[in-house]
Formats: sequence, C-alpha cells, structure tokens
Amino acid sequence: MSKRILTGIQSSGTPHLGNILGAIGPAIEMSERATEKCFYFIADMHSLTSLKDAQTRIDNTYSVAATWLALGLDIEKHLLYRQSKIPQVSELSWYLGCFMPFSRLSLAHSFKDKSDNLEDVNAGLFTYPVLMCADILLYDAAFVPVGKDQLQHVEFARDVARRINSHYKKEVFVIPESKTSEDVMIVPGIDGRKMSKSYNNFINIFLPEKKLKKRINSIVTSSTPVEEPKDPDTCNVFNIYKLMGAAEQTEALRANYLAGGFGYGAAKKELFELVMDRYAKPRAEYDKYLNDLTELERLLQKSEQQATELADRKLLEVREVLGFK
Repeated sequence: MSKRILTGIQSSGTPHLGNILGAIGPAIEMSERATEKCFYFIADMHSLTSLKDAQTRIDNTYSVAATWLALGLDIEKHLLYRQSKIPQVSELSWYLGCFMPFSRLSLAHSFKDKSDNLEDVNAGLFTYPVLMCADILLYDAAFVPVGKDQLQHVEFARDVARRINSHYKKEVFVIPESKTSEDVMIVPGIDGRKMSKSYNNFINIFLPEKKLKKRINSIVTSSTPVEEPKDPDTCNVFNIYKLMGAAEQTEALRANYLAGGFGYGAAKKELFELVMDRYAKPRAEYDKYLNDLTELERLLQKSEQQATELADRKLLEVREVLGFK
C-alpha cells in the first residue's frame, strides 16, 4: 500500500516565522521519518486566482523554494516542484471536473467566502478545489498533511476519486487520507494576534540584520517601567521567544521578567540574538540560493523531471480508463 505523502505550499512570498515554526519545520521533520519519497509542490498556479503580476509570482516562488531548501529539505530524497511545471495536473483537473457536481463545488470555502459579491469570483476561484484534487490524485498520495481549514480539499479529493472508481468499477485512484496535528504551533505576531501576512504582523527571519532587528524592536509591549517585575506570559516578546529557546534559556528569561530591573528592550535584544543564532545557517543558505538562481533552477528542474515522469504514467492509466487511449 502506498504511504506517499504530498503537501501543497502556498506561493505567497517569503514564509514568515509563524509558517516556519508551525508548518515548514514539522513538515521537514516528518520527511526525515518518511519511508517513501515525499512530494512538496509550490502552488503557483493556484495563486493566479488573485495574483496577476507575473514577476511577483516568479519572485514569490523562488523565495518559497529557497526557504524550504535553506531549512533543510533533502531534495535528493524528496521532490520539491512547481505546480505550473507539471501541465499534466491541468489535464487531470479537467477530467475530475467532469465528475464533480456543481452543487458540491458551490460549498467550497474559497467560493462561499466571496459568493456575496460574484463580481469578485473568477472561474479559477470556483474550480480551485478541482485543481487541488488533481494535485493530490495525480501522484497516488496516501496522506495529505493539512491544517483544519484545509480538510475540505482532501474531502473533495476523496469524493471525486470514489465517484470515478465506482463508475468504472476499478481502483483508478488511491483514496487519500488527511493528516492533521492537534498540537500545531500557534505563533503570535508582533501585535499579539496570530502571526499572519493578512495582519502584517509577521517576522521575516531572512531580512537583512538591521531590518530584522528593527522588526523585532517593533513588537508591541506594555508600558510597565523597567524597574518593576513583569508577567512574561502576557508579553508578546516572551511568548515568541519560548517557542524557540531551549528550556534553560527560557527559564532564565522568565526569571529576569519576574525579578524586575529588566526592560522590554533587553527582552527584544534576547529574542533578536536567539533568532540570529538559531537561523544563522538557513539565512546564509537562503541568500545563497537567491543569489544563484541557476543552481536553484537546476534543483527544482531535477525534481520536476521526476514528477513529470510519474504524472505521465498516471495520466496514461487515467486516459485509458476514460476512453482517451
């Protein structure tokens, strides 16, 4: 039985600290334990539903790829590829769309969230879930790690795969299973809310040193005077720090808060130094990849060639079942 794992990656620019701690790090750790090749695709075609600028899409995609490689994804063992470089996914998307009821698609969150103003809904946004189904089913993925807000996409893939398998009385597609984690790390942003590009409260660990320090110094704190004791658990700086620091480091910082005579500026300095130390190698690797796009392209294209070969094999099987031999 296939144990293949497939993960989609948004191509919305440089992943921030919340993405790294909450999703990318755990995904790379899971890949190190995997018994089969893992598939990681950058969903650059999906981005076209809202992002129309070509150069921004290219830059975003390179930035995402550089981030995953810099953080340690082993591209010799696993695949990291751009969705747009595998045109077979578009062909499969058409086939799947012919088995997906309109009523089912109308329940998709991505559509319902904007359905009050249909002028804002393009056909790509409406059929977005079908393309996601194709991303999954094209590679016979058994497991798809997703957040709870993405569970619907896997359910759509399971549904359309069952419809086709049942209609042709043949196991054309593997029925994928969602893989969720109950202990997904929630990383606070500089304003205390969940770190998100939507709130513009994120920390980009790949910024030049001075800009990164300035960003960390902008974390919102209370007006408690330096000399007074402070509650670390209500401080945004401490709550970010404790997600990365070793136990002894975190306890030492907690003691400083409680003792008094320790200001928020000093706490921000501790956080900045921790980020710089923990991500020193990834920061250097990230810059290396973006300064050598030829090498980054070589690595991506190597994965894309392998993904294409597997996609061709699956499409031949699907075409024969559908009568397009």
